[in-house]
Amino acid sequence: MTAVQDAPETTGPAKEIGRDRRRKEDQRLITGRTRWTDNIVLPGMLHLAMVRSPFAHAKITSIDVSAAKESANVVDVLTGADFGEELGVCINAWPITPEQVTPVHSPMPSDRVAFAGEIVAVVIARSQAEARDAAELVDVEYEELPAALDLKAAAADEVLAHPEHGTNKSALWVFDSAEAGTGSDVEEAITKARENGGVVVEREFRQQRLIPAFMEPRSVVVDPTGEQYTMWSATQIPHILRFALAATTGVPESKIRVIAPDVGGGFGGKLQATPEEWIAWAVGIRTGKPVKYTETRSESLVSGHHGRDQWQKLTLAAEADGTVTGLKVELLADLGAYVAIVGGGVPVLGAFMFNAIYKFPAYHFACQTVLTNKTWTDAYRGAGRPEATFGIERMMDELAAELGVDPLELRRKNWITHEEFPFTTVAGLEYDSGNYEAATDRAMEMLGYDELRAEQKRRRESGDRVQLGIGVSTFTEMCGLAPSRVLGQLDYGAGGWEHASVRMLATGKVEIVTGASAHGQGHETAFSQIVADQLGVPFEDVEVLHGDTQVSAKGLDTYGSRSLVVGGEALVKATEKVIEKAKPVAAHLLEASVDDIEFSAGRFGVRGTDQGLAIQEIAAAVFAAHNLPDGMEPSLDSDATYDPINFNYPHGTHLCAMEVDTETGALKMRKYACCDDIGNVINPLIVSGQVHGGLVQGIAQALWEEAVYDDAGTLVSGSFVDYLLPTAADTISFDVDHTTTPSLTNTLGTKGVGEAGTIASTPAVVNAVLDAVRHLGVKDITMPCTPEKVWKAINGAGRGDDMTTGAAMPHFDTDQPGKDSTEGAGA
Repeated sequence: MTAVQDAPETTGPAKEIGRDRRRKEDQRLITGRTRWTDNIVLPGMLHLAMVRSPFAHAKITSIDVSAAKESANVVDVLTGADFGEELGVCINAWPITPEQVTPVHSPMPSDRVAFAGEIVAVVIARSQAEARDAAELVDVEYEELPAALDLKAAAADEVLAHPEHGTNKSALWVFDSAEAGTGSDVEEAITKARENGGVVVEREFRQQRLIPAFMEPRSVVVDPTGEQYTMWSATQIPHILRFALAATTGVPESKIRVIAPDVGGGFGGKLQATPEEWIAWAVGIRTGKPVKYTETRSESLVSGHHGRDQWQKLTLAAEADGTVTGLKVELLADLGAYVAIVGGGVPVLGAFMFNAIYKFPAYHFACQTVLTNKTWTDAYRGAGRPEATFGIERMMDELAAELGVDPLELRRKNWITHEEFPFTTVAGLEYDSGNYEAATDRAMEMLGYDELRAEQKRRRESGDRVQLGIGVSTFTEMCGLAPSRVLGQLDYGAGGWEHASVRMLATGKVEIVTGASAHGQGHETAFSQIVADQLGVPFEDVEVLHGDTQVSAKGLDTYGSRSLVVGGEALVKATEKVIEKAKPVAAHLLEASVDDIEFSAGRFGVRGTDQGLAIQEIAAAVFAAHNLPDGMEPSLDSDATYDPINFNYPHGTHLCAMEVDTETGALKMRKYACCDDIGNVINPLIVSGQVHGGLVQGIAQALWEEAVYDDAGTLVSGSFVDYLLPTAADTISFDVDHTTTPSLTNTLGTKGVGEAGTIASTPAVVNAVLDAVRHLGVKDITMPCTPEKVWKAINGAGRGDDMTTGAAMPHFDTDQPGKDSTEGAGA
C-alpha cells in the first residue's frame, strides 16, 4: 500500500459541464450503424398491415376478409370481433375532472369507427409487401354517419361524435384566482377598467391543428416466444408503455419487457400507447410468433396523434397607462375522437402559463375539452405552453396597439423584475429565478431593434411596397414535469420523479443507467458530461444505458423538458452516493479516518497530506474485495430516485423582423434573434441545436403547417405534398444567445431547453407579420400566415374577420357542480 500512497498526484480531467462536446451518439446515428425498430429481424417473424376506415364516422356493417386470406403468404386476417377482449383498451392517464366523458377506445373497434384512419382489420403475412397488398382486398361495408368536425359546432352538440354519450363536451376545467386565493376577481377588474377610463381588449385566436411529423415513422416489434414478452417500439415512453400493457391486458408487469432502441424523433408524437402497439401485442400472443408493424408516412399523418387545435377567447383589462389588471381566458380544445393518454390535460398545462411573465392581479381560466370525429390530439412539442404563450403575447401586442405604445415598453411595465424573484404568480406557481430585463436587452442588441424601428418608420412614411414588421415574444414556461404531489393534485396518473443508477466497473469505467429515454436530444453526451465532472473520470469512460425496461427497470421517460432537470439531478444524487460509499474504503486503504477523507477531481485524499487514491483505484479494490473494511459490501454501485420540488422556469425574449410585400402578400424573414435563459448550460452545442430545431417548429406553425380536413372528415393534408414542412431553404440563420440565472431548485442550476424555441417563436413571427400591415387596417391573420391570407387581409377580405371566424364561442357554465378545478391547481 505504501507504493500506492506515494504515487504522484495526478490532475483530474478538465471540466466537462459548459463544454461544447459533439454528441457521442451521432457517429452511429448519422452513419446508419444503429438499430431502429424497423431494422429488427427475428426468426420466423410475421408482418402486419392495417386496414383503416376512409370515413370519419360510420357503422361497420360487414367485413369480408376471404379474398385477403387467400392471398399469397397471408397467415390470417383479423377484425375487432375476432379479438374480443384480447385487445384491451387504449388508456387515458389524465382524467382532468371526475365527470370527464371518456369514450372507450378500442384499438380495433368492431361496430363503429370514430375518425378517418381508425383501424378495422389487421392482415398478418410473411412479408410487409404481401401484408399491404392483401389489406387492399379486405372489403368493408360502412353505413356513414354524420360527423362532428367543426370545433365550435361540436361544442354546441350539433352533431355527436359518440352518440351514446349524448354530448361532445368531455370536461370543463376551471381555475379562478379569487377562489384559489392567488389573486382578485377578474370580472371586477374588467368592469373597473371599462368604467374608470381603462382599456379592455377582447380577442379570439385560432390554434390550428398540427402533426408532429417526426423523422422516423412509428414501428413496433413483438416477440412472445421467450419467458418474457418483449416489445420493441419507436416510443418516448417505454416504462409507461410497459405499465399500460400490464394494466390493460392482465399480463404481469414482470413478464413484459419494452425496449425503445434508437428513436428518430418524437416531439410528443411518440408519447403514446398506440392502437398499433396493442394490436401487434395481441397478434404476437395469438400466433405465438414475432410480429412487426411499421407505418407508412401517410398512415403516420392520418392516425398518429395530432397537436394543438384550440379556439381561444381572451379578455385583458388594463389601466389607461397600460398596467394590466386582469386576464380572462376561455378555451375550446379539440380532443379528436378519443381522450388520449394525456390529451385532456394538455390545455391544463397551459392554464398556468397564460399569465406568463406578467404581474396580473386577477386571472380566470376555463377550458372546455371537446370530442370530434378527427384524429385524437395529445402532446406536441411544448404541450399547452405554446398555446398559452401565443395567446398572451398576441394580447400584449393588441394592448400595445390600442394604447399606441411600443410593445416592448408595455411588457417592461408589467413583467416581474429580477429583484422580485422568487415570485408567486396569480396562477399559484412559484418562479424561482429569472432576469427578463437582461434577456430582453441582449435580444434587442442582437436584432438591432432601434435601427429596425427607424427603418420601419421610413418605409411606412414612403409608402414602400414592402413593409417591415417587428415581432416580440417574451416568454416563460413550466417544464421539468415535475413534483409528484402537484401532479397528483391535478389528477395526473403518474408521478414526476426520475431514477438513475451509477455502476463503477472493475476496469475504472462507469456505466450509468437512466430512466429518461432519448429520441434525439443528446442524452448520452450530456449525461456523460455530468457524471464525468461528478466522479472526476474521463468523458470517454462513461457509458449511458437507457430505453430498455430490463436494463433500466425504473423510470418515467422523456417529455416536458424533464430529462436534464429531473433525470440529470437523479444522476447527481446517484454519483453522490457512490462517492459516500467509496470514502470508507479510501480511508481504510489510506489508513486514515473517514472524517479526514476529501474527494476532488476524481481522487480521494487525506486532509492536510498528499496521500490519495483515484476513484478508479477504489473501484478496482472493491471489485477484488481483498482488503475492505469489516462489514463493507463489495460494491460502489448506487441508485437514486429524484422527485423535484418545483417545476422549472426557463425564459427568454425572441424578436423577429419580417418583410411583407403588400401587393402579393409574400413574406420574407429578415432577421430572427433570441436570448434564452435556461440556467447553467451543460453543453452549449446541444443547446444551440435544441433551440434551432424548436425555432423551426414554432415558425412553421406561424407560416406553413396545418392539418386540414374536408367537409367529410378526410385529412386532405395527408402527405408532405400538402402538409408543408419547412426545409433549410425556407429558413434563415438565427442569432441565438443566452443569459444565465441558475435554477434554485436543483443542484446543477439547470432549466429545460427542449421546448423553448417552439414556445416562443410562433407569436414572435405572427406579431411581426401583423406589425408590418397593422397600419393598413389588418387586425389579425389566422395561422398559418400564408401569402394568400396576408394578401386577402391587406385587401379587405380578412380585416377583423379572422378574429371571429366561425360561430361564436359557447357560454362556459363554470357554476356546474363538481366542474371547478381550482382546488389544488397551484404548485
